[in-house]
Amino acid sequence: MNAQTHHLAQLNIGRLIAPTDDPRVAEFMGALDRINGLGKRMPGFVWMMEGSGEPGTGNTEAKIGGDPQFVSNLTVWESVEALEHFVWNTVHRQFYERGREWFEVMGDQHFVMWWVPAGHRPTLDEALERLAHLKQAGESDHAFGWSYLDEARLYKTRQCNIAAAE
Repeated sequence: MNAQTHHLAQLNIGRLIAPTDDPRVAEFMGALDRINGLGKRMPGFVWMMEGSGEPGTGNTEAKIGGDPQFVSNLTVWESVEALEHFVWNTVHRQFYERGREWFEVMGDQHFVMWWVPAGHRPTLDEALERLAHLKQAGESDHAFGWSYLDEARLYKTRQCNIAAAE
C-alpha cells in the first residue's frame, strides 16, 4: 500500500491471567505507560486507541464481551516497517516475549492487521470485525497477519516462538 494514502492498523487482544489490580499482572500493568509512550514516540507511529488516561491502565477499560480481563491494543502506523521496528527492535519485544507470564494462551487467532485510509481511526468494533473475518475467511487484503505481508522482514527473523503471542 502507498504510505501516503494508506496506513497499517493492527489489533492485538489478550486475556490477562488475573484482574488488572492483581499482583500476578502488576509488572505488565506497571509497564503499560512506558511501552505505550515509547510506541507513540516511534517514527511512523500515527495513532493509538486510548483509555481513561489513568496512569498504569493503558486501554484496559475497553472490555471485549464484557470481560474485564480481556485487554486490547489498537494502533495505526505509517508502514509495516515502522510497526515491525517497534515490535521487534525495542523494549516492547521483551514484554512481548514474556506474554505467557501475564496472559492466557489463546486458542485462536487474536492478532490482525489491515490497511486503512490515511487519517482514519478505526474503532474497536471495526477491529474486532476484521479479526472475526480473518478467523472465518483466512488472510486476505481485508484482514491479515505478518506472513501475508511481503515487506514484513523482521517478523521472519525475530519472531517469538510463544503461543500467547502468535
